[in-house]
Amino acid sequence: MTDSASPQHAASAEPSPAQIRRWNRYLAEERAEAEIYRRLGESSSGRHKEILLQVAEAEGRHSQYWEDKLGPHTRPSPRPSLGSRLLIFLAEHFGSVFVLALIQRAESRSPYDKDEDASPAMAADEAIHEEIVRALANDGRQRLSGNFRAAVFGANDGLVSNLALVMGAGATGMSSTMVLFTGIAGLLAGALSMGAGEFVSVRSQRELLDASSPTQITLSAAPHLDLEANELELIYQARGMTPEAAAHRAQERLGHLDCDCDPSLSFKDPDPDDDTAEPDNVALGTDLGAAASSFCFFASGAVIPILPYLFGMGGGWALVLAMTLVGVALLVTGGLVGLLSGASPLLRGLRQLAIGYGAAIATYFLGLLFNVAVL
Repeated sequence: MTDSASPQHAASAEPSPAQIRRWNRYLAEERAEAEIYRRLGESSSGRHKEILLQVAEAEGRHSQYWEDKLGPHTRPSPRPSLGSRLLIFLAEHFGSVFVLALIQRAESRSPYDKDEDASPAMAADEAIHEEIVRALANDGRQRLSGNFRAAVFGANDGLVSNLALVMGAGATGMSSTMVLFTGIAGLLAGALSMGAGEFVSVRSQRELLDASSPTQITLSAAPHLDLEANELELIYQARGMTPEAAAHRAQERLGHLDCDCDPSLSFKDPDPDDDTAEPDNVALGTDLGAAASSFCFFASGAVIPILPYLFGMGGGWALVLAMTLVGVALLVTGGLVGLLSGASPLLRGLRQLAIGYGAAIATYFLGLLFNVAVL
């Protein structure tokens, strides 16, 4: 038998039980992925909606491929994995960047490039789908990055700093009431410090941008300039234009040209003489809003370590419960960071946990040292 006849023989051969199970599993996953993309597309709008629905059609073609290969061995309704069913639920009720980040990880683990039963085109499709989802998720990451960063890092700072403070205070032998008041003081001091710092940061950045932004002086001063010694061109050269481009723009402002007929003269940034352009500092938000958000996020994290003391607990068991509650919170915040970045949520959660526990244990032993010194 020649080598060229082997693929035909393999194509007509009866699939093995292992192949039937594997193909039905692929079929279930492809149907689930098509449903995920369809639901995400229906909950989206504009460009995202069109792209997601087209990817759903592609996943539908993949499922048809496995149906054709299975033929009479196709199960009526093969059940997808638990993870795929969870993604369907999330896409239906919480369609967001987090779902796209999870799908991105799923697409990156496609088995088709190692399975000879899958066509090379399907393996290539899955690789392309990963990049499509990565791009769509990145849009969401860009929109969330500022607020999400403030929320995660504010809450994380509250968790770690106040847990460390409570652990250190508890190790010195203080009474439960004193540990509680120490934790409350740490909460207020840290939250106020975070809020004040964010206020100053945003206010300073807005003032810096205001001082650096070009004004509209060229619009009002142009009619009165000396045409023989025209400093208007110098303004545009200072803004980064070539001498030729600056001369062209100056002629426009003086009314000698009706339009910008040279596309190479466009600014890299929005035209500073365009009074309809959105200011750069709009994206910063307000200083008071940023301060309030930082205060609330820090306080929400810092209150967790003192919950056992608020409910009347004390001693070692209160410290153990505080460590447990903060540990769960650190795993959650670390997992959210992992989801948003497309990395492993478990690894990111464990990293947050190790950092937080490291700081708490260090201050606990420091508190023990002070306790021994006092004794």
